[in-house]
Amino acid sequence: MNPLAAPIEIPLEADEQWWGGRVVDSADMPFSARSHFRRSLHAWPQSGGNQAQPLLISSHGRSVWNDSPFEFEFDRGVLRLFGAAAPWKVARHGATLREAFHGAAQRFFPPSGRMPAAAMFTAPQYNTWIELGYDQTQPRVLAYARAIIAAGYPPGVLMIDDNWQEDYGVWDFSPRRFAQPRAMIDELHALGFQVMLWVCPFVSADSETSRELSRRRWLLREDSRSLETVGKDTPNDAAMIRWWNGVSAVLDLSHPEAAAWFKGRLARLVNEFGVDGFKFDAGDSQFYAAPDGSRPFFSHEARTPEEHTMDFARIGLDFPLNEYRACWKFAGQPLGQRLRDKDHSWTALRELIPGAIAQGLMGHSFVCPDLIGGGLAGAFEPGSHFDPELVVRSAQVHALMPMMQFSIAPWRALKPEWAEICLAAARLHAARGGDILRLARESAASGDPILRPLAWQWPNQGYEDVRD
Repeated sequence: MNPLAAPIEIPLEADEQWWGGRVVDSADMPFSARSHFRRSLHAWPQSGGNQAQPLLISSHGRSVWNDSPFEFEFDRGVLRLFGAAAPWKVARHGATLREAFHGAAQRFFPPSGRMPAAAMFTAPQYNTWIELGYDQTQPRVLAYARAIIAAGYPPGVLMIDDNWQEDYGVWDFSPRRFAQPRAMIDELHALGFQVMLWVCPFVSADSETSRELSRRRWLLREDSRSLETVGKDTPNDAAMIRWWNGVSAVLDLSHPEAAAWFKGRLARLVNEFGVDGFKFDAGDSQFYAAPDGSRPFFSHEARTPEEHTMDFARIGLDFPLNEYRACWKFAGQPLGQRLRDKDHSWTALRELIPGAIAQGLMGHSFVCPDLIGGGLAGAFEPGSHFDPELVVRSAQVHALMPMMQFSIAPWRALKPEWAEICLAAARLHAARGGDILRLARESAASGDPILRPLAWQWPNQGYEDVRD
């Protein structure tokens, strides 16, 4: 293990404001002399279920970077930096937020010149999660898609969420739930949709696939025993992690052959069934470490948990129609980045704009602000508090974001006059889709955020605290 870099302290300048670290902390940004805030960017404690970047940038043109995760604290007008395994890189690039971003991005995460598929920006997206839950079937998916068109919504990207597959790690359509998947996708294409499927890096433990991947040493392992031992005395030594759907093994994407196998399974879905892209869920860095965070699991090539998250993100580069919810570093790349699942609350609604701004200022410009009305299915179950106005206001917030994504069906859940406002928001997004796409292309070339805080455009005029 590398020795830790010496802690340093940076006095804040008068009226200086800072952004960075974890997107989920955006409600506390910008940090200033008034802030009392401390955060670890290490995998343990959890990274927060969203994008994280070892970066801090200030409204006065300064930046902090470290190639490793670190901890930071704002307290009584001082920024304290500690807990890093790599040298600190502190710089002044000018006198504004824009100059701080450009200086850091040019050095540490230059734009790739590429962007996700244009369809992500030009029309609303539709996700089956809230309406279908784990009951993803061919008839229900088609009924949801037909209802979108019947309600007057413009077709766009349709995401079929978790449980379309035979099992975790078995990336085939379940024949019990999808009798004719190619015919289904052909119909969805005819309706004007492009189709994404939910996938994750997990493998169900008690499965033939898990045993085969373990034999090939393509799963993360609890220990470092040799190839000669595993398969003889120990038939399966895969590490087990607990996630929101139980206990699973995890693909070791540091192994080139494991990564090729995973990409091959996805490419088969594209080539054989006409799938257009993938929603890459999970991949959070804490899933690549022991439950107490004491050590990373063993892998083909030595990796920190955060580097495993980067390996998962790298898969998406082969599929222009992609979406991620968790990421470490990897800014400036052509990946759609969604805010973490929000609950159905006004507090969560208020987090959408600060969260999307924070994503852009960390270099993740291709932003989707979660599902309209919230992405946690439990909030919409019988007996839960449902606020129809919250869905309407959420749709209006999404309308001029780089991406907007429906899941709950306004035409079903809302009274007609309120559903009509959501429809107007969807049509507004589609009407301005060309402008949004132009901004996305400009961002791919320049790295500049699509969605920018006022302080970016009009620096040092008191706009740093404007978050609405």
